[in-house]
Amino acid sequence: MKTFLFLLIIGSASFFSAQNILSPSNIRLDSKYIQNESSEASWSIENTGSKIEIGKVITEFKKLNKKDLLIKTTVKMKQVSEAWVDSTIIKVSDFQPIYHSSFNSMRDMSLRFTKNKVIGYYLDKKTKKKDIINEITTSSYFDSNSYPALIRFLPFKESYTTEISIFDYNPTAKKGVIKAYIEKVEKGEYNGKKVWIVKITDDIQDRKSESTYYIDSATRKVLKQEINANGKRMTIE
Repeated sequence: MKTFLFLLIIGSASFFSAQNILSPSNIRLDSKYIQNESSEASWSIENTGSKIEIGKVITEFKKLNKKDLLIKTTVKMKQVSEAWVDSTIIKVSDFQPIYHSSFNSMRDMSLRFTKNKVIGYYLDKKTKKKDIINEITTSSYFDSNSYPALIRFLPFKESYTTEISIFDYNPTAKKGVIKAYIEKVEKGEYNGKKVWIVKITDDIQDRKSESTYYIDSATRKVLKQEINANGKRMTIE
């Protein structure tokens, strides 16, 4: 009997731990905020107490139909002639990934997501090496390019924390299904507006890079993003 109870407790703990990991299979979204939109933000880096603009970030949301949403991010760096363009297609209802492409001066990448597999390619333009991607997946996940957008639409409350299942492909680092982490959520104010202040890390950077989002409580638009990566402080607003 003691052995049975012990196994039951261990099994229950594993069940609740798994349930805490956010994925398309258990997500709840405030979908009324998901609309067609386009925004442009300045990307700056802090240097000896002042901010220096290093580029622009253009983010577009476009509903392709009643079920599918295109999220397109274009990064234009001041010292780089070619823009960095990432496009992700997901299901509006649960952000389930369908497609992700990334094109810039360093790499080309294309991913297609099916129920149990991710297929596509990754071309390193410096080495000319092309990897054919054929990854088997056994769990539900979000695309790593769409999860920062997903955060805006979560049903926040103070002290909310969770782990998020994401898929990322990087041949020189971690690849496959990994995690992002909402470390802290609190109410605040920014430029006279009530906001949710959300702190996030992820396994892409081994949790060494932290992003803090200031999300308008009324519209769920991101008013500001602060990034602390390896001692470098950056702002997108």
